[in-house]
Amino acid sequence: MSISHATFNHALRIPLAAEVHSRPSLRLNGPETLTHLAVYARDEADADAHQLACQNQLLGALCRYFGVAAPHPEARYFFHDFGSFRLQWESHTEFSTYTFAEQRAKPVAAEQGFEQVPLRHIPDEWLLSLEGKVMAATHVSLQQVSASLTEMRHVFGANLLVGCDSQNFAKVWTDFAIAPDGFGRVVIQDLGMQYQQAGRLVQRVLEIETYRMMALLGLPQAQLAAPVLNGIEAELARLSAGMTDASEVVSDAPDAPDDEQILLQKITVLAARMEKLALENSYRFAASKAYYRLVQARIEELREARIPGVPTIREFMDRRLAPAMNTCESTVRRQEALAERIGRTNDLLRTRVGIVQEQQNRRILESLNARAAQQLRLQQAVEGLSVVAISYYSIGLIAYAGKALKAAGVPINPDMVTGAAMPVMLAIVWLGLRRMHHHVSR
Repeated sequence: MSISHATFNHALRIPLAAEVHSRPSLRLNGPETLTHLAVYARDEADADAHQLACQNQLLGALCRYFGVAAPHPEARYFFHDFGSFRLQWESHTEFSTYTFAEQRAKPVAAEQGFEQVPLRHIPDEWLLSLEGKVMAATHVSLQQVSASLTEMRHVFGANLLVGCDSQNFAKVWTDFAIAPDGFGRVVIQDLGMQYQQAGRLVQRVLEIETYRMMALLGLPQAQLAAPVLNGIEAELARLSAGMTDASEVVSDAPDAPDDEQILLQKITVLAARMEKLALENSYRFAASKAYYRLVQARIEELREARIPGVPTIREFMDRRLAPAMNTCESTVRRQEALAERIGRTNDLLRTRVGIVQEQQNRRILESLNARAAQQLRLQQAVEGLSVVAISYYSIGLIAYAGKALKAAGVPINPDMVTGAAMPVMLAIVWLGLRRMHHHVSR
């Protein structure tokens, strides 16, 4: 019985297995000239699917110009040989990269490596559509001729020259600066690289430049956040001082707790400002940290060896990129510490407000107890008067009854009967009220 192996596969097995091979490096055989563009495509208001669609629209427009079928709308990698140049396109979370490669007919001197670049084959209309979106733009000259340090300094002019020997198979030269034409420049000297080594090396160098620029996106936000954090810290210090003043006021005047309610409202507003700032910066700082780690990983893969008189790429990044990343990291830690301080202050003030409210409630209860005691005493006084009043009317009825009996011929003295009945009636009324009061209380 023949059963298709596809029935045994998980739905994601094939796509996940293909993901490992979805972004191969270019196959380069010098001399070659390459142009690398990193096009920023992220918009905080757009969904990822819309961003991917925008990236594919740019690629589709380029393919239509040359009469080539565009890739699938959900594709994240594309490679095609257009004859005069080759194109490798990759889609990332925040940006897409276009790497144009053109093989030279013969080797040229190092100074002439950037005179003709593959970007000259690209229509100006398409390049104009990238206005305001290019995050990194680099020309790479892959050469199979050796050049001295003096020649390299002449290629890069007065800028700080950075270079390294990569595994004794190649030398990498750059200055990480933007030339007058708006592009960075990298020279790679092939000293005998094997199959696909050149492509992997070029890819690492281009990724270092791209991820370096993407990592630096967090620095402007860190610089903008600094004065905001200074203002929040100053406001928190002022409110903390106000808490001390409010505690003195409350201790001297227990009936004036409104100041702490005002302080609590202000600290709540301050906490909301801090939370808003953290939300606005959290993604960018986390992304910068991730990109910086990628830069460090790619530098590690170069296995640099020092060229005498020239700083290595790692040294350059440690001096120029690491301080910027430390600024972003310190801003993150400062935001977290300030948020914790605001939270502790808020909790402390809420506790103080709760204590003040408990004191107010205790004073209210004491007042109610005093009023209840006064009402009890008043009630007792009223009960005493009630005994007198009820007894008075009862004795009056007895007096009327005695007078009636005397008028009927009964030999009695109404005044004597009234006088004798007075203490008995008082006792009966008093005992009756006491019994009724006791029954109600029970």
